[in-house]
Amino acid sequence: MTRDFLVAYLWTEPSIIRKGEQENRPPVSLDFISIIGGFFLNVIVNKFIKMGYKHISLYTIIALCFVASVSFVNHNYSFYEHPIAKVIKTNLEDTTEMNDMYQNEDRLFTQRIIAELKNGEEKGQLIHLTNEYSSSGAYDQEYHIGNELFVSIDTNTEENSDLAGTIKDVKRDKYVLIVAWIFILTLLIVGKKQGLFSIISLAFNAVLLSYALDVYLSTSGTSLLLICGISVILFTVISLLLVNGFNEKTYSAIVATLLGTFISLFITYLVMWLTSEKGLRYEEMQFVTSPYRMVFMAGLFVGSLGAVMDVAITMSSSIFGLYEKNNHIPVKALKASGLEIGKDIMGTMTNILFFAYISGSIPMLILYLKNATPLMFTLSMNLSLELARALAGGIGIVLTIPIGLYTSLFFINRKRVRK
Repeated sequence: MTRDFLVAYLWTEPSIIRKGEQENRPPVSLDFISIIGGFFLNVIVNKFIKMGYKHISLYTIIALCFVASVSFVNHNYSFYEHPIAKVIKTNLEDTTEMNDMYQNEDRLFTQRIIAELKNGEEKGQLIHLTNEYSSSGAYDQEYHIGNELFVSIDTNTEENSDLAGTIKDVKRDKYVLIVAWIFILTLLIVGKKQGLFSIISLAFNAVLLSYALDVYLSTSGTSLLLICGISVILFTVISLLLVNGFNEKTYSAIVATLLGTFISLFITYLVMWLTSEKGLRYEEMQFVTSPYRMVFMAGLFVGSLGAVMDVAITMSSSIFGLYEKNNHIPVKALKASGLEIGKDIMGTMTNILFFAYISGSIPMLILYLKNATPLMFTLSMNLSLELARALAGGIGIVLTIPIGLYTSLFFINRKRVRK
């Protein structure tokens, strides 16, 4: 009924079709806006009425979590040890043009800021800050009214004078929360139940990785590679079981993921040993007090897991999907279809891995090249480790395609035997 009324209204209301012909009415009247609002409200109410008790409870919990998290990040100043100040006034005092020997142009600005302290003993007092930033914004930024800043308060100020201090960092938890909720809601809308399990597995993996690193830092005799190996097994098993459930498809993907990851790591280690690691530039990692080769291998281990897991579950889901459509499909047809699927995803997944690793080095590449650094030296300094990670992950992807195919066929044959 609502739809018929809306169509009739659109057909008879001339102000919507002809731009302001009758009595200089606006192109879209307020009546039309109210009709549209009522239409969408009616759709939402009908959708809500059709929901079951479980869905209503779940959406209520999500809404409460959203409200609670937003309220918390807007009033969590007391949870921080460092002083936080909210900008209430800014003034641009000075501008300077700069040119270096390579003709790179930049502009420097000096900004005076008055902010209100939000925590600590000086809560509610005003503090005067100075911010120097550049138009390039490489290591600095301009601050605006409403920004919240971590500051340090000068202790040598006179008793009756205004507080002064320096800016340490920006409080960004509000923006992180917004991005996190966009990610969570997108997963829930698209993935529904599996999206919820994906969020749970992601949170669990983050906690597990943090715990694994804490164990390594607190126990000097434990190998980081061993800790990461155990973590990879737990990541794989928990993630795939949570998202896909306890079934042969999941078991096949777990086996293929672990075999592909460990074999690719072994091949990478063998190549590094045979080539004496020539061409790998560890300069960016040598500030780490731990053995940087082991740190690199551990990062490579965990980094290639995501792409390998994606390929493994894609192969397993595809093969089992074909089998569930036709239980009598011959193994030869499954094998041919699996190989075709593997060929299709192999190139795209390898490119995704390559771009994911290389993209992080783009700022440093631009910085080196703008300062007249030779091209080959720039590439070797900034891309050697990323290319090694991409190649190791690519090896894992290619190996996982046949491994995933044959492990899926193995579990399918077991199901046929049981029948």
